[in-house]
Amino acid sequence: MTHISSMIETHPNGTTDLDVQKLADCIAACFECAQTCTACADDCLAEDMVADLRNCIRLNLDCADICATTGSILSRRTGQNLATVKAVLESCRTACAACAAECEKHADMHEHCRVCAEACRRCEQACADLLAVIG
Repeated sequence: MTHISSMIETHPNGTTDLDVQKLADCIAACFECAQTCTACADDCLAEDMVADLRNCIRLNLDCADICATTGSILSRRTGQNLATVKAVLESCRTACAACAAECEKHADMHEHCRVCAEACRRCEQACADLLAVIG
């Protein structure tokens, strides 16, 4: 069991109506994607062709911020607002899809973009999986 799962399981509100594994997986994917997108943006800035990567950098930074926020919101369960949770999950999916699509355009030339696209696709799927079980 991960620390994420342990923290969810030990919350005083209980977990009987919650798919703990999907929630934990989504939180982990969000934070991993945030780190990966931040690193990819920095890697893009170090490339000689940085001007050609402006859109990639912007999408990386937007995705990183949205993923970090989503991971934080999902980690809080006291007084949870389900409408907000659903909206942030949808936003995260959208940001991840856009970032992944852009990084995939550069993946043959820049390994960091390939790695980032994979992280974005994993996070996009984790958000979709969690949305499917929270209705």
